[in-house]
Amino acid sequence: MAGIFSFKCSSCEEIHEGSPSFGFNAPDPYLEQSEEVQKAGKLTEDLCFYTDEDGTHYFVRAVIEIPIIGVAEPFTWGVWSSLSKASYDRYVETYDEPDTEDCYFGFLSNYIPCYENTYALKLDVQPQENNQRPQLVPHESEHEFVNDFENGISISRAQEIAEECMHS
Repeated sequence: MAGIFSFKCSSCEEIHEGSPSFGFNAPDPYLEQSEEVQKAGKLTEDLCFYTDEDGTHYFVRAVIEIPIIGVAEPFTWGVWSSLSKASYDRYVETYDEPDTEDCYFGFLSNYIPCYENTYALKLDVQPQENNQRPQLVPHESEHEFVNDFENGISISRAQEIAEECMHS
């Protein structure tokens, strides 16, 4: 396995080193709300909720890792998952001392670039120790993103996605 992922960017001609990592500052449904709804809700680096005409919606920031074939470190996405109120309350209750035996059901709450509609893919949200964000594990699906999670992506595909994220 290669130790470090690096490539010469076809857009900016610079050498980029290290496995790509991109994140979202908020769940997309929150960003789609009016300023009034957003202000009445809450958004931190790790937690989010808001109330609209459909009720109250709860989210946690988490990590999903896509293996890069032949590279030690994965392509990492910092994304948001929805949670039920009960799961959100349990997650908040155990936030400082997570129970790694817990596993919550959620839906991916971001549109990930370079993939056809990743919004609402079914996931398991698995808390991690040492103040790390939860890991996401997609449920089986024919979706390209889930296939990449399960089987990994080529170095050239990782470069393609990284370039689009950095320069779009």
